[in-house]
Amino acid sequence: MSAPRQTLQLQVNGAQAEVRAGLHDSLLTVLRDQLQLTAAKRGCNQGVCGACTVVRDGWPVRACLSLAHGCAHADIETLEGLNQQAAMQALQKAFAAESAFQCGFCTPGMLVSAHALLKHTPQPDADQVRAAMSGNLCRCTGYAPIVAAVLQAAAQLRAQELAP
Repeated sequence: MSAPRQTLQLQVNGAQAEVRAGLHDSLLTVLRDQLQLTAAKRGCNQGVCGACTVVRDGWPVRACLSLAHGCAHADIETLEGLNQQAAMQALQKAFAAESAFQCGFCTPGMLVSAHALLKHTPQPDADQVRAAMSGNLCRCTGYAPIVAAVLQAAAQLRAQELAP
């Protein structure tokens, strides 16, 4: 017998979304299966790989470990919702310029984590970038290009702020 599903209101990417979720349904399942927001990936499904990273109330969280019902009063942002922000665009360009991705599976989670870092720490050093990205695993690229890309994006955003 499956758990009963209840109607739930979520605030996702600045819009209200009505979903049906059981008490044990993860935010990741709801985002992907009901809202068709598929940038957050189902990797390990244990909160280890970071492929499912989204932003909850301004901080990166693992959507696979977050219960949908626990997010009813939170502001959830996915990569799809962050795409038009200047910081995300700078990060995407820097990831491409630094060859900071290969297969791309981890890239959405990496970008979301990096975006959250730059929001809270606009001028990070390499150690701060490594610490912020430590919950995101990449099996293809290695981490040096990822750190370089985040630092490049931070520098670009600072330069844009200083430009007249």
